[in-house]
Amino acid sequence: MIGDLGEKRRWRQYKARTKELPESYRTSVDALERYLMILGPGGGIAIFEDLIDLFEQSAADRTPIREVVGDDPVEFIEAFARNYQEDSWKNRERKRLTDAIDRAAGDHAGKTE
Repeated sequence: MIGDLGEKRRWRQYKARTKELPESYRTSVDALERYLMILGPGGGIAIFEDLIDLFEQSAADRTPIREVVGDDPVEFIEAFARNYQEDSWKNRERKRLTDAIDRAAGDHAGKTE
């Protein structure tokens, strides 16, 4: 995930910002980060920077965590991550699979047989 020096610097800044959050917000961000690292869209640091922006603002406004993530944290983070999936390897593989099946089925125009 982290490649060049610029991304490494941004990652360290993100982690430093995370450490400054109140404990409950930090715990939430850590859990969401872990989920994203394992199942997220990949592709860079931007998703984590946006996540920390959201939680910093929520902490500053004293917005309860449940108001931020809702009743289903998986649904929250999946919806959040969809904004970063356009160029993800998962989407490329989904398109590759769909295209292969379309070709195999003779469905080049997007119509089913």
